[in-house]
Amino acid sequence: MNETLTNTDIEDIVIKAVQKALQAAQHHFMDSGWLSLKDGAKYAGVSYNTFIKFREMGLQVCEIEGIKRVSCKEIDRFLQDHSF
Repeated sequence: MNETLTNTDIEDIVIKAVQKALQAAQHHFMDSGWLSLKDGAKYAGVSYNTFIKFREMGLQVCEIEGIKRVSCKEIDRFLQDHSF
């Protein structure tokens, strides 16, 4: 059987492959324990704006050359410290 792929078929294949690779990279990065602030907000289950307020309340963030990261352990500690 001779199948011919259209440009749309090829685009769909490439898009799915890229999405899969990005998800794998994100999971790998999250498994490292360090997250971007946006991913940190998702991890904490709050909006980005609320997460920024957490920083003002004492959430520790690592910043190297303008790149900010937060550890999952720090988020867990912060949420535990502010639980009642």
